[in-house]
Amino acid sequence: MNAPVIKRVGTRALMVDLPSLDAVMDWHSALSSAPFEHQTDVVAAARTILLTFDSPAVTAAAAEALRSFEPGAASRATPRDIEIEVLYDGADLDELSSSLGMSRAELIEWHTKTTWVAAFGGFAPGFTYCVPEDSSRALDIPRRATPRTEVPAGAVALAGDFSAVYPRTSPGGWQLIGTTRTPMWDSSATPPALVAPGDRVHYVAVDELAGAAETSHRHLARPARRPIFTVDDPGLQTLYQDLGRQGNGNLGVTTSGSADRASARTANAAVGNKRNATLLENVGGLTLTALAETVVCVTGADADVTVGGRPALLATPLIVPAGAELVVAPARTGMRTYIAVRGGLIADTELDSAATDMLSGLGPAPLRAGDTVSMSLVPPQSANALLSNPLRVTSEGGTTVGVVRCVLGPRDDWFPQEAIDRFLSTTFTVTPESNRVGLRLESDTPIERDRAGELPSEGMVAGSIQIPPSGQPVVFLRDHAVTGGYPVIATVINEDVDIAAQLPPGGKIRFELHSL
Repeated sequence: MNAPVIKRVGTRALMVDLPSLDAVMDWHSALSSAPFEHQTDVVAAARTILLTFDSPAVTAAAAEALRSFEPGAASRATPRDIEIEVLYDGADLDELSSSLGMSRAELIEWHTKTTWVAAFGGFAPGFTYCVPEDSSRALDIPRRATPRTEVPAGAVALAGDFSAVYPRTSPGGWQLIGTTRTPMWDSSATPPALVAPGDRVHYVAVDELAGAAETSHRHLARPARRPIFTVDDPGLQTLYQDLGRQGNGNLGVTTSGSADRASARTANAAVGNKRNATLLENVGGLTLTALAETVVCVTGADADVTVGGRPALLATPLIVPAGAELVVAPARTGMRTYIAVRGGLIADTELDSAATDMLSGLGPAPLRAGDTVSMSLVPPQSANALLSNPLRVTSEGGTTVGVVRCVLGPRDDWFPQEAIDRFLSTTFTVTPESNRVGLRLESDTPIERDRAGELPSEGMVAGSIQIPPSGQPVVFLRDHAVTGGYPVIATVINEDVDIAAQLPPGGKIRFELHSL
């Protein structure tokens, strides 16, 4: 057996290139049942395995161990046959069929007469990549040159040799051919995705979809709590966050959690909480009224903070008396602030986390005016810590600027050296389409690749820098898709994803190489 091709993905992940989907399944089975020490996740994709770890040192050791790794054949579960009713009304159906030299009816017939086999989950909860059972029926479907910022829930789509259903509204670059109302995710079920690897999927054409539009079933746990604040004004966005849902990548569930990890940890440390305690992440300022005396800490973006009308410091424990207002003003520099409460906040949880994932829809809804914020019934700790605010962006002429370190790859070989040099020497602007999923960047000169064709979907991490055909980079943040199909020219190191998360629309970002 030839040694596997192993590529670094930032400093805490590895990509293993494999010759076939069967090999991927063998590796995934072996590394799921007997993971490396300090391995945090393993994600299967079309021709790759993505392994993530909790430190750079462990990642380097695993890279050496994998060079001689030989998994056994994976056991295959008994497949189920699943029918999905489809109304073939997709926005790309006519243009795609024409580009393939087929009529609209011929493309629909090909899709419905093909038996599809679920290969792996990814991208989002309930999104399952399916391939033709008979490989001779496969078509090579190109992705869109520029991904849509919003694909509707229930969209039936094609890309490469895969077919899948978008379980909820999300960004995406696949070709849309139809719509279904079949719910693809139920977090209380085992497995939670309707279509599990090995299942056979049969798409059935219908003239209309019966019933109202359905969404994925969600079951949030509701722990006991004690009200501590009312929300007077949530600003542009206020979310519950913790450190997320680690280890669920093959369900299509990304880790999510606080966008700026260092700021969240600092806020919790200052009030004596555990590092993973639930807190608030805010964009655009907020106003809360205390229902009982408590201690809070505000970190992150440079913003004015007042308690009962009096100025207060960032990264410092603050006593908020009952009835007093806690006001965080919109940021001067940076984008996101974090508000921790001594004892930790309590919110509804899903897959054992209170993090709000804006791509998948998992976790509590964003806060609204009139909502109540609650804390744990467990007596709070009493430690205080005076810390430095960890914000690492600067203001240049009123514009927020960040410099982030990155490691080339795993797909830098898709780009000529001159494109890589341009990427590393360009100051990019953050566009208004950016969010917790990722920063969409723009510059006057696109980053062009020199390799034609499509990249099979493969695992992504927070910090992956994709280059779609438009040549304008996208930097994935905490709510990124688990898998993606555009080549990643470089990966921001884990510690500097916090910097990217603090860049608002109009902000500037520069990339510099990090030595492994």
